[in-house]
Amino acid sequence: TLKSQGVIWLPLFHDMGLIGGVIQPIYGRFPVTLMSPVALIQKPICWLQAISRYQATTSGGPNFAYDLLCRQVTPEQMETLDLSSWEVAFSGAEPIRAETLERFAKTFAPCGFRAEAFYPCYGMAETTLFISGGLKANPLVIKYVEQGALGENQVVAATKDQKGAQGIVSCGQPWLGDHVVIVDPETLIECPENKVGEIWVSGNGVGKGYWNQPEETERTFGAYIKDTGTGPFLRTGDLGFLQDGELFITGRLKELMILWGNNRYPQHIEATVEKSHPALRPNASAAFSVDLEGEERLVIAQEIKRSYLRHLVVDEVVAAIRQAVAQEHIADVYGIVLLKTGSIPKTSSGKIKRRECRLRFLDGTLEAVGQWRQSQLQQRSITDLLSQLNVAGSES
Repeated sequence: TLKSQGVIWLPLFHDMGLIGGVIQPIYGRFPVTLMSPVALIQKPICWLQAISRYQATTSGGPNFAYDLLCRQVTPEQMETLDLSSWEVAFSGAEPIRAETLERFAKTFAPCGFRAEAFYPCYGMAETTLFISGGLKANPLVIKYVEQGALGENQVVAATKDQKGAQGIVSCGQPWLGDHVVIVDPETLIECPENKVGEIWVSGNGVGKGYWNQPEETERTFGAYIKDTGTGPFLRTGDLGFLQDGELFITGRLKELMILWGNNRYPQHIEATVEKSHPALRPNASAAFSVDLEGEERLVIAQEIKRSYLRHLVVDEVVAAIRQAVAQEHIADVYGIVLLKTGSIPKTSSGKIKRRECRLRFLDGTLEAVGQWRQSQLQQRSITDLLSQLNVAGSES
């Protein structure tokens, strides 16, 4: 509206930054303050200071930015903030963690921030950004499901405190005429509500294709549901499910790993790894798989906090990571690379480049401060792992 005031730090060559920081304010005729993304990384509090100073109503970014502020803000800095004007705190461009939103709301409530301001959304450049989002008046929707069932592409409800429960934040409902369906990426048949599949989109906002890439255009923009012939749809490459009209994103199809016959999402493993030892830097890990004698094997690349670099005990950190991943995901880690602070490959908007991490692991160019790779003697079968976990559980 004309009363809106924006603060945007995302780069303008990023679709969210371009549309949210330039096109939408021009169309809506409201002022916006533009910041450098470098400023956020160097001094995260400057984002909230700008919202406070200009009494911004709209601002946001990927999940990592909210998490970064929770971890780095000081009590002295919080005393200077007034976030009561912030009406739309959008979050998108990467998986949205329920625990991040809850922690941010709790941390900044004394500064006037309201949890109702959160606006999780989903979009991509191929759809002129926006695909789905909630109604501003509606509360945040977080669905808790069994992580094990999710690995089998099934959606089974769980309670928040249940062991193995995974919180998934709703990205709202499709708007602006977009039609969203969930499709089995192998059979190309539409999935029922309780099953995870690939997200397909059609609508006026979907682009015509990629410039001078006819084959990729046909693969991505020309999909049809096999049994009904409905289409064409855009294949997003994202996995998720629909329930009660709400869209829930679970991960990326190309990044899904199959370990011991079970589907594993990299972001779930990364969240476990980051909490496994105090030396590990949050939002700075990549989980990916490499092929070893015809079998997918799990590799972790993880940054170390600067304060731990001088006195790093590699064996201790490696053991903590392996144990946490085994307990939470029933998966055996093949390789761990502990990285120099700030060295993990990321996009301009702060997303981890898992594919680049994998390539650099294979050619040995990651900036490692410590490494571990499983020997043949250390290799475990799923039976070995389960029996070791059972023994550890009975001893505790």
